Amino acid sequence: MKNWLIRKIKKEDNQAVAKLIRSVFDEMEIPKVGTAYEDPYLDLMFEEYNKPRSVYFVVENEGKIVGCCGIAPLENGDPLICELQKMYFLPETRGLGIGSKMMEKCLEQAKVFGFEKCYIETMPFMHAAQKLYKKSGFEYLDAPMGCTGHSSCPIWMLKDL
Repeated sequence: MKNWLIRKIKKEDNQAVAKLIRSVFDEMEIPKVGTAYEDPYLDLMFEEYNKPRSVYFVVENEGKIVGCCGIAPLENGDPLICELQKMYFLPETRGLGIGSKMMEKCLEQAKVFGFEKCYIETMPFMHAAQKLYKKSGFEYLDAPMGCTGHSSCPIWMLKDL
């Protein structure tokens, strides 16, 4: 895959981002209840991340959205902790180092926002994602943080920024 770029989400990306996220859930058979799949703003990602200390990035390749990820304050958590949210990539995007670049961009922005730690939740079978998180400095936790509403995500990780 050539000519890809990471950029901030635009309002006109909402439909493509929601479709991408839902397609990854279907592909990986991720539970839909208690996960990001049922977040009420999944079709309004631009609006959701157009808030203070929040940002959402997309990976675009030849006019198509092929990946996405964002940073936002941890819901009902310490104001110095952000959450890395909704990091999903289409199959053709995986294994090319794009996830690492996206992670770098998100964590850099988290520091700019003044966060001191970054939290993430994931699924046990998402081994490639966990490998990327560990490589990026995330460590496993014994319990969830904040109140994300994602009760079906039993893997929790945290990184000092």
